[in-house]
Amino acid sequence: MFKNLRFVYITTKDKDEARKIGKALIEKKLAACVNILDGMESMYHWEGKVESDKECVLIAKTPYHNVAELTTVVKDLHSYDCPCVVTLTLTEQEGNEEFLMWILNETKKAGPEVSSD
Repeated sequence: MFKNLRFVYITTKDKDEARKIGKALIEKKLAACVNILDGMESMYHWEGKVESDKECVLIAKTPYHNVAELTTVVKDLHSYDCPCVVTLTLTEQEGNEEFLMWILNETKKAGPEVSSD
């Protein structure tokens, strides 16, 4: 029943940006909730160089059918040219069933044209 739920892992430049994006996702019902984890350090290749920056992690919980629209909202609000937005599948029936059902109840419903994979 819960095979279509996702954690969406997003990095932002700071806590303020994470709050702004997170609030938009909640208000649009694209995520049931978000977690903001400040003080993360990232190391990465960018434009031929190794970079290191402080960042903030934003984790959104949502059904699969909201991921495309959620990604669009993140990209529209994000300060980065290429923001990190990746999903992790929640394995079917692992965890608190009431919480998993709450995610479904608090987010936009799938339209008839949306796949549930």
